[in-house]
Amino acid sequence: MDRFLVESPHTPEDCPSVMIQVLNLGYITHYSWGCKSGVHTGWAVIEGENETEALLTVPSFIRHKAKVTKLNTYTPEDFKKTHNS
Repeated sequence: MDRFLVESPHTPEDCPSVMIQVLNLGYITHYSWGCKSGVHTGWAVIEGENETEALLTVPSFIRHKAKVTKLNTYTPEDFKKTHNS
């Protein structure tokens, strides 16, 4: 499976509904939240088959605001191959 960074911004007004829906979706502990600092965004690293699957961790009513980024890691050898051309 691939890993994806999910960034899910929301408004302060939507915050309670977002939290309830993420809890009901079963992903509340997967996310780190900036809400108490005034940054109404949740971030999670999600394993999934594709970006669409990772996006399903975001409540449907704010899904259009979310950003999903496929993540990769480098070994030292990978880095040398990629960046020492």
